[in-house]
Amino acid sequence: MAPELLGFAAAGICAYAADLGLFIWLRGPLGWDPLTAKALSFVAGCTVAYVGNALGTYRRRTPGISRMRQYAVFFAVNIAGALVQLLCLAVSHYGLGLTSPRADTISGAGIGMALATVLRFWGTRTLVFRTGEGGVRHGPAEEVA
Repeated sequence: MAPELLGFAAAGICAYAADLGLFIWLRGPLGWDPLTAKALSFVAGCTVAYVGNALGTYRRRTPGISRMRQYAVFFAVNIAGALVQLLCLAVSHYGLGLTSPRADTISGAGIGMALATVLRFWGTRTLVFRTGEGGVRHGPAEEVA
């Protein structure tokens, strides 16, 4: 599982860089409003993560499955991850009354990101890039050369 985790992390780091870089560019030099810029950068980040996982980490899984279907499920998993981050922030900020910028950062970008990453990893390997009947995964010893 270590190579899978490393590949997933590498795709995620590239996706994060694409998301952040595009957001900064759209907000700064182009002057777009923050929600439009974030929506577009989120889609770009999801696309980078999908391509990295499809062509890298999980390239030997799900042969014959439509890439569009995979991407749609992958995008849904990433939306769920984003909602987890927002929920952590909302509970901390509005439910617990922890309203400082530091508390918001810890709950949204720290705890929320950690929980969302676990959800994204599970969803990616279980729902998006599965092999065999019923989503049964085959380990390296079971793969046909």
